[in-house]
Amino acid sequence: MKPIWIVDDDQSIRFVLEKALLREELPTRSFTNTREVLAALESAADDDSQGPQVLVSDIRMPGGSGLDLLEKIKQKHPGLPVIIMTAYSDLDSAVSAFQGGAFEYLPKPFDLPRAVELIRRAVDESQREEVSEERMVDAPEMLGQAPAMQDVFRAIGRLSQSNVTVLITGESGSGKELVARALHKHSPRANGPFVAINTAAIPKDLLESELFGHERGAFTGAQTMRRGRFEQAEGGTLFLDEIGDMPFDLQTRLLRVLSDGHFYRVGGHNAVKANVRVIAATHQDLEQRVKVGGFREDLFHRLNVIRLRLPALRERREDVPALTRHFLQQSAKQLGVDPKRISDAALAQLSAFGFPGNVRQLENICHWLTVMAPAQLIEPKDLPPEVLVGAGAGGEASMPASPPVGNGHAPGAFEREAGGGEPHAPASGAAPVPMGQGASPSLPASPGSSSSSWESGLEQEAQALLAAGRHDVWDALTRRFESRLILTALANTRGRRIEAAQKLGIGRNTITRKIAELHLDRDATD
Repeated sequence: MKPIWIVDDDQSIRFVLEKALLREELPTRSFTNTREVLAALESAADDDSQGPQVLVSDIRMPGGSGLDLLEKIKQKHPGLPVIIMTAYSDLDSAVSAFQGGAFEYLPKPFDLPRAVELIRRAVDESQREEVSEERMVDAPEMLGQAPAMQDVFRAIGRLSQSNVTVLITGESGSGKELVARALHKHSPRANGPFVAINTAAIPKDLLESELFGHERGAFTGAQTMRRGRFEQAEGGTLFLDEIGDMPFDLQTRLLRVLSDGHFYRVGGHNAVKANVRVIAATHQDLEQRVKVGGFREDLFHRLNVIRLRLPALRERREDVPALTRHFLQQSAKQLGVDPKRISDAALAQLSAFGFPGNVRQLENICHWLTVMAPAQLIEPKDLPPEVLVGAGAGGEASMPASPPVGNGHAPGAFEREAGGGEPHAPASGAAPVPMGQGASPSLPASPGSSSSSWESGLEQEAQALLAAGRHDVWDALTRRFESRLILTALANTRGRRIEAAQKLGIGRNTITRKIAELHLDRDATD
C-alpha cells in the first residue's frame, strides 16, 4: 500500500500521527511544508506507486497554507483524499476546506483514535476510488454484475450477428433503450443509423406521419414531402419504445411492414422499401393486451421472435453501488465539478431502496446528490427524502421470510439486506433514546426465542409514538434498536469492538462510528 503523507510544521504532531499509523500497519511519509510536498508529487508523477494513498495536511504553515496545497493537489490528483487539520476556532478554514474538495477536516486538538479512524476511512475510500477509476477508464455502455443482467449481456452477444426482430420487456426506467442501442451497436447494422421513437409520447393523429412520413399535400399543413422514421433508419435500426401503446389501426400498418418490408407514406401511392431492423420495447404485458383486444395477436407474434426481459433494479441490488458511482461520475462531468464520493452506509441505505423508477430514478438521485449534497462525501443523512423514507420498504422485498412491521405500510427499519447488509442508519442529529424507556420492544434474548413478540412490541411502540404526534419515530426506534444490538454484541465479546463487529457482520469502521453516534463509548473498549 502507498504511504499516508503527513504535512505539518509541528514535529510533535507528525511524530504522534506517524507512531499511531504505524501501529495500524499504515506506512507514512512526513513533510514540514507545502513546497516539499509539491516537489515530492512532481517526482512521483511518473510512478504512481510512489505517490500518497491519503494526504493529511495542517492549514497554517510557513511557506504556504494547506488550502493552497489542497487546491493544487485537486487540479492534478482529483481522486486523492485530503484531510485538512485545523483549530476548533478556525471554522472559516473548515468551510473552505470542504469547498475545495477536502475529504474531511480534523479539528485540533484531536482525539488520536478518532484521527486514525478517519484516516483509515480515507484509505478505504482511496482504494475504492482507484478500483472505480480503473473500471471507468472506458465507461461501459451498460453496467451489471447481477446474474439477471449477465443473462441479458449473453443474449446481446448471441444476437450480435443477427438481424432478427427483438422484443424487450421490463419496467419503465429499467434501461430498455440502452439494451436496444447495445443490440444495434454490436450488430451488422452498427454503421447505419439508430432511430428511436416513443409511440406513447406522440399523439395518435401525428404518429402515422412520424413513422411512415407523408407526401406534400397529404393533409392540411403538409407543405413538403417528409421522410418518416422508417426511412430515416434505412440500413440501421428502428427502436419502437412503448409499443404496447400503439393505436390499433397503426398496428396493422406496422404488421404489413414487418411482413413484406414495404410501406406507403401518408397520402402516397408508391411503395417504399424498408431495409430496417425493428426492435420494440414495452413495460406492459402484451399477452394480456392481446387477450383484452388492445393489441393484435399477429403483430405480437411478429415482434416476439426473440424476447429479452430486463430485470427491475430491485432484482439486481448488487449493481446499485457500481451504478451509483458511475452516475456520480457522469453527473460531475456534465456539471464540470469534482465527482462526489459515497460512504458505505449511504450505499447500503440506497441499495435497500425499492427504486420504483428503476435505473432512471437512481440516475436522477445521483444528479440530485451531485448538486445538493453539502460535502464531497455523501452520508446517509444526505440522501433525498424518498430514499430515507422508503429504503426500509425496499429492503423488505429482499427478505420475503420476514413479516412486515404493523400492517405492512411502515418501512422495515430493522430488517437486514440479504447477504449480510447493515441495518439502516438513522439520520444524524437525533438524541439517543435508551431502550428501557416506554413500551419498548423486547428483543429476542436467544436464537431460539420467537421473533413475533418483539416485532409485536415494536409495532405497538411505533403506534404509540405516532399517536403521540412524534415526527422522529424512524430515528428514535432505529437508534434504540441499534443501541441494544451493539451493546448485546459488546457484552458477548466483553467490550471488544472488532470481535463484536465480526459477529454482527459489519465492518469495524461501522461499529466505531455507530458507537460514537449512539454515545455508547463508555460501554466499549478497543
